[in-house]
Amino acid sequence: MRAYLAEFLSDPRVVALPRWLWLPVLHGVVLRRRPAESAEKYRQIWLPEGSPLALYTRRQAELLCEEMHIAVGYAMRYGEPTIAGMLPRLDDPLVVPLYPQYAESTTASVQDVLPADVPMVGEFHDHPGYIAALAAGVRRHWAKHGRGRMLVMSFHGLPQRAGGVYPEQCRRTAQVLARKLELKRDEWRLAFQSRFGYAKWLEPYTEPTLIELARAGVSRVDVVCPGFVADCLETLEELGIRAREKYLAAGGREFHLLPCLNESPEWIAALAAIVREASARAGL
Repeated sequence: MRAYLAEFLSDPRVVALPRWLWLPVLHGVVLRRRPAESAEKYRQIWLPEGSPLALYTRRQAELLCEEMHIAVGYAMRYGEPTIAGMLPRLDDPLVVPLYPQYAESTTASVQDVLPADVPMVGEFHDHPGYIAALAAGVRRHWAKHGRGRMLVMSFHGLPQRAGGVYPEQCRRTAQVLARKLELKRDEWRLAFQSRFGYAKWLEPYTEPTLIELARAGVSRVDVVCPGFVADCLETLEELGIRAREKYLAAGGREFHLLPCLNESPEWIAALAAIVREASARAGL
């Protein structure tokens, strides 16, 4: 955990502070405390097969291979398996960062470690297949568990100073998904989670939004995470455990965290379409 966090938090794309200021704080303070805190969080969501993110990512690669009948490898931006270790195993690779919305701290960070001649998908925030897969997952949950008064769409947050196209792409995803689900404007909310530090991040924040809804008498909320294609610490622990507790403590009665795209057939079909379109553009 310490090695992973050191690699992740040392990336200037992730923490854009001057290195002379940030690195002493990282190694002198953060890496002394945060690994144990993160390990406890992971313990609460760990599956018999291991990390949910690693499990679902591996399964997505396997299912995409079956769908397209091509070689598909998967890698992690930080940790193992590495991008550098995976690329030589593939002929004429196309890289698809599994971040639907483009951000400097995610998609651009992947681009940083790619050879110049390796093509990459930049984003797919409003791709019809991706939106259809999200909508199918929401409808599947509603069919099984009923439907709440409010659908909260929670995206990963970024510092406001990061700027770029990310917030607008998140809003676009939310709007297109709401339209696909035929939701009225008062039946859904967009929010941003995972705030870290004291800087101002993209608003509204997810947890205060959930508390506000509970106090306003919204007894059930359904929460979906369109920016995450696989369940992970940010969905299962941050929302499924901590945010749930806050919402219920504020007076809410039912908190439904909808699964991410994970292994859904609609998502695998969408991913195949994204790969085919990008491959055609790249002449592969």
